[in-house]
Amino acid sequence: MGFPMAGHLASHGHAVTVFNRTAARAQLWLQTHAGRSADTPAAAAEDADIVFTCVGNDEDLYQVTLGADGVLSRMRAGSILIDNTTASADAARKLYQEAAKLGVHFLDAPVSGGQAGAENGKLTVMVGGDAEAFARAEPVITSYARAVVHMGVAGSGQLTKMVNQICIAGLVQALAEGLAFAKNAGLDGERVIDAISKGAAQSWQMENRGKTMLASEFNFGFAVDLMRKDLGICMEEAQRNGSELPVTRMVDQYYAQVQERGGGKLDTSSLMLLLDRT
Repeated sequence: MGFPMAGHLASHGHAVTVFNRTAARAQLWLQTHAGRSADTPAAAAEDADIVFTCVGNDEDLYQVTLGADGVLSRMRAGSILIDNTTASADAARKLYQEAAKLGVHFLDAPVSGGQAGAENGKLTVMVGGDAEAFARAEPVITSYARAVVHMGVAGSGQLTKMVNQICIAGLVQALAEGLAFAKNAGLDGERVIDAISKGAAQSWQMENRGKTMLASEFNFGFAVDLMRKDLGICMEEAQRNGSELPVTRMVDQYYAQVQERGGGKLDTSSLMLLLDRT
């Protein structure tokens, strides 16, 4: 995700310095984009007005921000740290507090739209943090986004992303069940999609994944392993705020079954594998 997002920042005229824990990825980025690379997160952040992070989970995030060579060790007062990771709201609140001690602004800004959204610069970004910092950062974030919404205080972006993932889990399972039903009933699945995608059943998942699910193609970005990580965050937060997530918990277990079959790297539409008889 970070690779194309950084590319959009560069193509919009921003001076970009990149760091990747896999150095070869940073060198590959430099082959197609204007900018420079750094050997550590701290070096990449030095003298930057805005620093972006996009990693896998809370632990990774703490490493690249609060570690000995983390970005906060070099960021100057008044600069902004924007985290695009899907992480916990607790992590967002902690980083907000740690950044504030240094006079640095922090925005939790998880994204939705998948790999295609990142590559096309059409991500949706849900942002938590101070309004003043958001106002300064929004024009830069729009380099890789089609929608940027300020959701409230620190952690609000991550909480909104949890809502997003809860909704997606149920939608993908329902779509998988519907398409399996259509096939078992002897219907032409693609014609079914063409018909119902113009009505109340329409969704992004149907438009973008329906026909590939019918074709048993499941290599379109956001992986089952990452979805299970996200749903785990959702369920932990639900325990804290008293929410009931029966469908989310059920779908999480279906994804566990996909993992058990070796499908952890397949995209989230691979729920179809559990239902397809062919």
